[in-house]
Amino acid sequence: MSTAPRIQAAKRDWGHDESGCTVLHIDMDAFYAALEIARNPALRGKPVIIGTGPRSVVSAASYEARRYGINSAMASARARQLCPDGVFLPVDMHYYRSVSHRIVSEVFGAVTDRIEQVSIDEAYMDVSAALIRWRTPSAIGAWIRRQVAERFHITCSVGIATNKLVAKMASTNAKPDGMLLIPHNRQAEFVQMMPLRGIPGIGPALEQHLKSWGINNVADLAKPDEQTLTQACGSAAVAHTLFLAARGRDARAVTTRAPEKSIGSESTFLEDTRDMRRVLSLLRQCCDEVASTLRRRSLTARTVTVKLRYADLSYATKARTVQQPMDTASALYPQACELLAAMTGLPSDVGDGTPLPRAIRLGGVSASGLESAHTAVVQPSLDDLLEETQSPGGITKSARLREAEQALDAVRRRYGKKAATFGA
Repeated sequence: MSTAPRIQAAKRDWGHDESGCTVLHIDMDAFYAALEIARNPALRGKPVIIGTGPRSVVSAASYEARRYGINSAMASARARQLCPDGVFLPVDMHYYRSVSHRIVSEVFGAVTDRIEQVSIDEAYMDVSAALIRWRTPSAIGAWIRRQVAERFHITCSVGIATNKLVAKMASTNAKPDGMLLIPHNRQAEFVQMMPLRGIPGIGPALEQHLKSWGINNVADLAKPDEQTLTQACGSAAVAHTLFLAARGRDARAVTTRAPEKSIGSESTFLEDTRDMRRVLSLLRQCCDEVASTLRRRSLTARTVTVKLRYADLSYATKARTVQQPMDTASALYPQACELLAAMTGLPSDVGDGTPLPRAIRLGGVSASGLESAHTAVVQPSLDDLLEETQSPGGITKSARLREAEQALDAVRRRYGKKAATFGA
């Protein structure tokens, strides 16, 4: 569910020169809610909100529900206050993913194999090779919209441009159920009519920081040189990206198989808690799920991140990168515990009976810095080498723990995910 700003004036005819416009961005409209309406047409025209439970947040909302001010990540309890007559439904991720897979394979895949799926409900397509058959990018976009509507009874919006940035901004401003072509010679003009948040990647913090420098919209962003932008952003890399974006330029290619960046797990408490034991138990469970996923995908990680959401819905994250690649909960969990201590300002050796300084609503752990387990270089520490020489059979404690977790994997595959869990 996109919350990116849209400019009504941008939804117009920008011209018909399609030369070089070989990048399409396709974004499903209110995807989760639309799919629920597609399988239950009686819901059509009603405010449908995906996200139930006293502690849940809104995952998606139909356009009828959005008129009440409901948006993604809003607490479901607040959404009920805004729209007491709304139809609230639970998230059915298996259903959403299965339809998403069909759309990508059956519709997008009929055009080209140059597809970069960036989320369950959006993808980029490089249609340069497909133009021999289809002649124009707009013909492809129109066909995709028809097929999605006829086969799946939902709508999508399509942006067409010479690069990913402008194509995505075009699909956003084409919503709902529209298509927007931005010719190459109009891209800078199109981008510069947008507010700062119209550029993907500019969040509230960066927006406020830029405004403190007198940069209030993308037109302002296009005025300073790159060196001045670097001073404003405090980062040469960010400044370079924004310098190009403000001119409608983006050098990123459509990547057919984008490498996985992180694997995470998180959960919301039924009630806010300051109980250290409960939070540690949740983090242990998250580490177990992340480690199991890493092993299943033959990946290792070098960075652990702990995420907390407090009672006031504010977030905090803290990460740590280690030398040795990890794919076990026994390696991830101690790092998560130390990160939790650092985030809460408590000593790392504090007892688990100590109350946390702030009530926590949600906790999670993610692993990043991923690489193939088959190629990851493991450099034994001096302690490992010493342990190998002193332990029976030359097996270290970490190796024994990994074997134990692999045994847990086998139990779960046979008896279900909840059949066995990692213990402290």
